[in-house]
Amino acid sequence: MKLRLIALGTALVAAPPSAHAQAVNDYPTNARAEYVFACMATNGQTRDMLDRCSCAIDQIAEVLPYDDYVQAETVLRMQQTTGERSGMFKSMAQLTEIVAGLKRAEAEAEILCF
Repeated sequence: MKLRLIALGTALVAAPPSAHAQAVNDYPTNARAEYVFACMATNGQTRDMLDRCSCAIDQIAEVLPYDDYVQAETVLRMQQTTGERSGMFKSMAQLTEIVAGLKRAEAEAEILCF
């Protein structure tokens, strides 16, 4: 009987942290991997850069919800295109603020991880 209570107590203790981790860690693995690959392509293909780039996306995920991250990445990609449509993505204040949020998160991550 005592073993059952311990197991139940362990299950109760283990449930809240994983629920908390789920709430904080809302970036899909493929999005994190894509960020790390791009970061390493820019900064070097070393084990040290793998750790630093992984740290960076973890820090970004802590301060920027995934939906905001996707919006900012989309705006940045559209700003790099040519033609009429890219001008809209470069000049709208609301879109500039979305990108600014990502830039702030990246700056914080750079300070903490690099």
